[in-house]
Amino acid sequence: MAKPAKQLVIVTEKILLKKIAQIIDEAGATGYTVMETGGKGSRNVRSSGQPSVSDTQANIKFEVLTQTREMAEKIVDRVAVEFFNDYAGIAYIYDAEVLYAHSFCGPEGC
Repeated sequence: MAKPAKQLVIVTEKILLKKIAQIIDEAGATGYTVMETGGKGSRNVRSSGQPSVSDTQANIKFEVLTQTREMAEKIVDRVAVEFFNDYAGIAYIYDAEVLYAHSFCGPEGC
């Protein structure tokens, strides 16, 4: 059986990786996935996968599964307040169903 969850996605600048990871951990999320990414938005085009002199020009995408919308909002509210005025970023939440994940569902499974 699937367990309902919320998936929080945060796309922002790579320079914020450690700071956002710490916020996610402090909120009590069981984990997250981070990917390098690129694209186009209100703050111009960013690419990934290309050699560059500075790694700070890359974007990253966090995917975080949370058990409640409240936890996802707690994370994104702090990230937005601390970083989105000075750094490019977008965040969104959508419904998800966890089919299997020991750390998310517990020893009894989903």
